[in-house]
Amino acid sequence: MSETKVPSVFRSLEKIKPLYDWTYKILMFVCKILLIGDIVITCWSVAGRYIPFITDPHWSEEVVLTLMVYMTVLSASLAIRRMAHIRMTAFDNYLPRKVLLVLDLLADIAVMVLGIYLVVYGIRFCNSPLSINGKYASIPTLSKFWQYLPVPVAGVSMIIFELEQIFRHLEAFWLPADDKNEKEAKA
Repeated sequence: MSETKVPSVFRSLEKIKPLYDWTYKILMFVCKILLIGDIVITCWSVAGRYIPFITDPHWSEEVVLTLMVYMTVLSASLAIRRMAHIRMTAFDNYLPRKVLLVLDLLADIAVMVLGIYLVVYGIRFCNSPLSINGKYASIPTLSKFWQYLPVPVAGVSMIIFELEQIFRHLEAFWLPADDKNEKEAKA
């Protein structure tokens, strides 16, 4: 197959790849900041328990858990972009290329449906009275909304990166196996 037989929509989608790269870099930076925050607050809390002149902040546990939730769900969407999520690959070498592409496509559609579910029900839950009126036990001025917000945010980022994966799999149907491998090596 020649390059001209690849539908033009895929060439157009290559133009927005920098937007996906930019989104990935921002989410990676946010995850790094969250990890640093987790480490600093945890060290502060542990030091406050054992070193007499350092006080253990009463809010440390809830904040560390909230930051961990943000980091976990956001890094799950980053794994989608890198195709680093857990998957069964025992039979990949034995299946025909087209069958493997269809199975990968179905798996990505299923994960995108999960992302849509996270967005819809995450927004519903963020707007619920429990979320809006609930407060952190150790920080009574802070709403529980912030604890539940990462669910719809992660859903949106999962959808964004799954769309990219779905387009990659659809594009692979039109590209010969060699062109696909070269394209993945560049990415």
